[in-house]
Amino acid sequence: QVQLVESGGGSVQAGGSLRLSCAASTDIRRYCMGWFRQSPGKEREGVARIDRAGSTRYADSVKGRFTISKDNAKNTLYLQMDSLEPGDTAMYYCAAAGDYACYSGSFWSGNGMAHWGKGTLVTISS
Repeated sequence: QVQLVESGGGSVQAGGSLRLSCAASTDIRRYCMGWFRQSPGKEREGVARIDRAGSTRYADSVKGRFTISKDNAKNTLYLQMDSLEPGDTAMYYCAAAGDYACYSGSFWSGNGMAHWGKGTLVTISS
């Protein structure tokens, strides 16, 4: 069973930065990895994904502000979040699936992801 543990969430003011981490219990080189978020009353949405080769994609809402990366040696996924806005307030989740998931249209809803962390809360104040 793949275990994913997120950390790095917190409360910052708009314009600030946070770096989320996701420690995996498995070799992440084998997986499509992604960050998702969900805020109260809203559906879960994909934020960013990185495939086995390191190719990245972002949701339009975070493009240019967030950067997804991974350290294969540490089996850790990261999300650097800059220029944070109040609309970024949400619970952020790390997820993993077979590499095919990165190329599926369902990735951005999270429906194709097999393994999930419990999340880390990000709160942005104006």
